[in-house]
Amino acid sequence: MIRIGNASGFYGDRFTAWREMLDGGELDVLTGDYLAELTMLILGRDRLRDPDLGYAKTFLRQLETCLGTALDRGVRIVTNAGGLNPAGLAAAIEALAGRLGLSARVGYVEGDALQRPDALTANAYLGAFGIAACLDAGADVVVTGRVTDASLVVGPAIARYGWGRDDLDELAGASVAGHLLECGAQVTGGNFSFFTELPDRGHRPGFPVAEVHSDGSSVLTKHPGTGGAVTVETVTAQLLYEIGGPAYLGPDVVTRLDSVTLRPDGPDRVRISGVRGTPPPSTLKVGVNNLGGFRNSMTFVLCGLDIEAKAALVRGQIEEAVGKDGLEFTLARTDHPDAADTEAASALLHVHLRDSDRVRAGRAFSAAAVELALASYPGCTLTTLPGDATPYGVFTAGAVPQDAVAHVAVLPGGERVPIPPPIRTAPTAEHESAPGGDAAVEGPTRRGPLGELVGARSGDKGGDANLGVWARSEAGYAWLRAWLTVERLAELLPETASLSVRRYELPNLRAVNFVIEGLLGAGVAASTRFDPQAKALGELLRARVVDLPAGVHP
Repeated sequence: MIRIGNASGFYGDRFTAWREMLDGGELDVLTGDYLAELTMLILGRDRLRDPDLGYAKTFLRQLETCLGTALDRGVRIVTNAGGLNPAGLAAAIEALAGRLGLSARVGYVEGDALQRPDALTANAYLGAFGIAACLDAGADVVVTGRVTDASLVVGPAIARYGWGRDDLDELAGASVAGHLLECGAQVTGGNFSFFTELPDRGHRPGFPVAEVHSDGSSVLTKHPGTGGAVTVETVTAQLLYEIGGPAYLGPDVVTRLDSVTLRPDGPDRVRISGVRGTPPPSTLKVGVNNLGGFRNSMTFVLCGLDIEAKAALVRGQIEEAVGKDGLEFTLARTDHPDAADTEAASALLHVHLRDSDRVRAGRAFSAAAVELALASYPGCTLTTLPGDATPYGVFTAGAVPQDAVAHVAVLPGGERVPIPPPIRTAPTAEHESAPGGDAAVEGPTRRGPLGELVGARSGDKGGDANLGVWARSEAGYAWLRAWLTVERLAELLPETASLSVRRYELPNLRAVNFVIEGLLGAGVAASTRFDPQAKALGELLRARVVDLPAGVHP
């Protein structure tokens, strides 16, 4: 097997994780994922200020503390921290090694950046064979730009086992391992619905390790003595994160999530097997970020009686002051009747403004809100100070033919090796949405929160959100599958009622997954939603009180 760990799930993850993973146990490869869709926008803005930037600067500081350890122990490092400038980060790592008196062979992968004059960033999601080529050439550190998150794990497995383009089941199995590792501690108990059941109640989960075998199967685990837990349910939760239908598309393989089998393999060990792969699509996903304009927000506290009337007064006053265009009002009814303190008696009115005019969205807007302090509803107060507008981005996804992208591995000696696209591809047929069984489930019921019987994990994909829900038992899944239809989801989460929702079933995981199109508008950076990345959507659903089957228990 090859033991592959992860030390970063996003740009800003636990700074000490690299040191913890290197010191905590045996590893062959240590990966770090830094590139969420929002991160590409952040790096694009960095590059506007300084063309030599565009990579995750935090990674360099982390590497300074542990590069020597990794080299001494033969642990190879693979990371997408190169962002928009993998060559720049590779050069910075070589310079860092020189300052530390170390000899590090650094390779990097490029070709993901596309020439789009009208875009801030445009990057194709590359596969894993460029990473493998760098490792085959002896790289101690491999830096990439925009590759799929799973490729950070698939690449080392290809290099270890010599898999080719037609080893689809093996590539698919490693892709599942990569998907599980990519978000770091989220698979070892982080953000877990049943965190109170964990040994440390979720206090400080360790980072994960995947033991990947030559047939593509793997065991998901963590270093001994670290917090959190690895169970079938923590793994299920991460499998459901940011997915669509059962066919999980990738540049090297389409992974069939409905073929995944999970079973316990000892304490903090879950075996993943049975994964099947089919040929990849003929196109690569492309993520495009553009600057959308400027935004600003102010929040009014509405206390006591006449909450709706107070909100209406503010709305009319703000619209008269700055005009209606680009304004958005959200009234959060956090108030309680007959409350004994101000906070419990108050609702919050969030006022957002987006505009291409920085001046209008800036002080002109925030000052207009503050000027109402003595001239609006009784008890008028704000939680925000007047401030200037900030730029926001808009994310869109597209596709380009695989053979239109110059995927290149730059080896430690500087040799540039073209990575050819897959010869065998297949059309990306959309898996049919499953409407669900009979909504009218017979039998005695009891009232309780839905989360008594199910866990959930939700997240963002551009302007869409996914919401995966799993049952804790076979009986619970039989009920969940029949009961939780698209129509019932609209009743429980009214903000989804007007949107297009696709529903998929994953019986092997005792789960259903919903893809809610357009919930996040133009993407995370542009969203004014209270939960802009839909991270809490699953917990909102679990908190709804419904008629639970009396005979089914956690």
